[in-house]
Amino acid sequence: MRPDDLPEMRELEPFKSMREENFAELMHAAFLQNFPAQVQLITEGDHADFLFVVIEGCVELYAQANGREAVLAMVRPIGSFILAAVMKDAVNLMSARTTGKSRILMIPAQNIRAAFEKDDAFARAIVIELAGYFRAVVKEYKNLRLRTAVERLANWLLKYHKDQGAEGMVELPYDKRTLASILGMTPENLSRAFGTLKPYGVSVNGGRVKLDDLESLEVLAKPNVLIDERTT
Repeated sequence: MRPDDLPEMRELEPFKSMREENFAELMHAAFLQNFPAQVQLITEGDHADFLFVVIEGCVELYAQANGREAVLAMVRPIGSFILAAVMKDAVNLMSARTTGKSRILMIPAQNIRAAFEKDDAFARAIVIELAGYFRAVVKEYKNLRLRTAVERLANWLLKYHKDQGAEGMVELPYDKRTLASILGMTPENLSRAFGTLKPYGVSVNGGRVKLDDLESLEVLAKPNVLIDERTT
């Protein structure tokens, strides 16, 4: 594969600063593949053989234990996953599957580690990227431990409302069962949480959520930059 085949790769921070010859070598070893929906890409406990980059579509990261399953994150273009496992030459701590037709770039794990050794700028960018992942996990842990289910939903709605243009409406990016899992609750608890938010101007119609009283919703949610702001 030629580097020019996927100019989107340069949008990912670790690859922006790579020397051209190292980037070309890395891309030469990678391959691009189209997958239909519900294809298992990795399984928790298996060794991490590739770094995955979502070019088109969406990938669901999830885990299972004791007969339960939870969605941990959704990866959309341009996003990568299992970087930590790749760098540690370790097993996957989560599984991944496509949620729809997706185009995925796979870079051999040993090539990522080799580039880390030879390209100083790439190595620094990888460290910064992993630090960002760590801080995101801390924020999510705080969100789960310090907020009620209703407060988590309220803050999620405010965040996506801002992302989608702040026009008083939120289009749910995935189904409610997935949303419930991401927010750490059951689908039944999510329905009750939406019901609790009705007096705060929140109304649901299928996959659309109308926000009629943002001020009241913010008073309830109490947004915190050390949890909700992506740049902190």
